[in-house]
Amino acid sequence: MDLLSITHFLNGFLMIALPILLGIYLTNKFRMGWKLWLIGGATFILSQVGHLPFNSYLLTPLLESFQRTIPGPPGILVIAISAGLSAGIFEECARYGMFRWWLKDARTWRSSVLAGAGHGGIEAILLGGLVMWGYISMMAYRDADMSSLNLTSQNLAILKQQLLAYWSMPWYTTLLGAVERIFTIPFHVMASVLVLQVFTRRPGHQQLGWLGLAILFHTIMDASAVFLSTQLSVYLVEAVLGGMALVEVIIIFVLHQPEPLPPELSPILPVDIPPVFTPTQVEETTENLDQTRYQ
Repeated sequence: MDLLSITHFLNGFLMIALPILLGIYLTNKFRMGWKLWLIGGATFILSQVGHLPFNSYLLTPLLESFQRTIPGPPGILVIAISAGLSAGIFEECARYGMFRWWLKDARTWRSSVLAGAGHGGIEAILLGGLVMWGYISMMAYRDADMSSLNLTSQNLAILKQQLLAYWSMPWYTTLLGAVERIFTIPFHVMASVLVLQVFTRRPGHQQLGWLGLAILFHTIMDASAVFLSTQLSVYLVEAVLGGMALVEVIIIFVLHQPEPLPPELSPILPVDIPPVFTPTQVEETTENLDQTRYQ
């Protein structure tokens, strides 16, 4: 097996394994179960139930017509902002719903961190699964007899180009998918911490400005990735995402709020031990028997 076969496989494997390892670390460190992590992951999946159809049937056709009207970088920038805003609204509103209705009692910094790790973790795992499926397909087609495939000449030419690009890229480029997930998961943790502030800054009064801030951050991150990918090399784009990840980690810890300590157990009062009754040995005599005869 050559180096590219190993690194392509490693890319998909890390995208799946790293979120799970992070979940193991956080659940052990916080001494919490996997419930919050799984609920965070389920929240991401539920957000896509509305997000993907909205993009496919409404947003994408509109943006395609818009791009024909305004080509070049200005059009790309509008498309990037629109796509980022779409993702931000659906995912952050789903996160808001998670804390309002699903995790009503989860109001600690630790719970938001764990739920955010699950949200970003499930996204990484699903994308890693797609990467692994693509890897298996490319391995199968790599040594296949192309003439035996029931493809038109045009589709066959496209497949050959894809195979050539897949198996000729530098080995370090194949790992960028895993690197991007490492830079993206901190955002989801930060976003969960931000949305939690809606409910904890003034108990009993929701501060929806924090939800708007989470949507804004989501829009900026996604729009930056989309727009810069058309203007800069892929390595510079990942460097920008890495810088944003560092800022996100700082925000996570800046918003760390002291958590209530568990109630102290009341001291156990000593229990008085009742005296042990020890019968007195009475000597049996004729006189003693006469005294107790009528008692």
